[in-house]
Amino acid sequence: MKSERHTVLVVLATLAAVVIVSARTPAAPAHDAQDKKMKEAAEQSRRAAQAFDAIMQVPDKAIPRDLLSRAKAVAVFPRVIKVAVTVGGEGGRGVVSRHTAAGWSSPVFLRGAGGSVGPQIGASSTDYFLLLMNDESVEGLMKDRFELGGEAALAAGPVGRNAGAATDALMHAAILSYSRSRGLFAGVNVKGVVLKPEDDLNVAVYGRPARELLTDRVGDGSQQGELQSFPDTLDRYTKSGVAR
Repeated sequence: MKSERHTVLVVLATLAAVVIVSARTPAAPAHDAQDKKMKEAAEQSRRAAQAFDAIMQVPDKAIPRDLLSRAKAVAVFPRVIKVAVTVGGEGGRGVVSRHTAAGWSSPVFLRGAGGSVGPQIGASSTDYFLLLMNDESVEGLMKDRFELGGEAALAAGPVGRNAGAATDALMHAAILSYSRSRGLFAGVNVKGVVLKPEDDLNVAVYGRPARELLTDRVGDGSQQGELQSFPDTLDRYTKSGVAR
């Protein structure tokens, strides 16, 4: 009996010690999780900047700068992986920056996903670029679900220095799409792709969801460096920081 009582007391004492030690052991600092999110956000902005630089390197095949200067916002989804054998699927993460009177806004984070059916086979890693040419298309991005080619007219954007093609594109589409692929694929099309705000990242970085962002260079002075890689790259290609 005494042995059993002694055993119970030892177990209780051990449990009490574990509870005390656990209570005194600090949890992982919240700022570590915040730092991780900031690095993740900066990496997305940096990748988008690199992809945009790459597509603009050949002037005769690049996004026309006059269209870029007229765009209300620009979204980039770098390294979207697509695999298909008759029925295809794709998904990726991206950023969007709005053209404001103060310049290009800090990046707001998005996710994209979609499927396709048709005579297609292969796999590719593709950079997607979207020029949003009116305010309605920008506002669409702030919804919980925005389907490309659904509510807003979508068209493949002209390339190079063809001013006539650029003018025609402005008259017929709310969103102009471009892509740059690595790998082999037939039938790449962004129509039907659904975009959603990545608000777990937006809130972690800015303290606000996407619908409250895309107004100016959000955040304080500490949010610089690689987080601004994407808007800074857009600045270089649009010389004027005044939105139209």
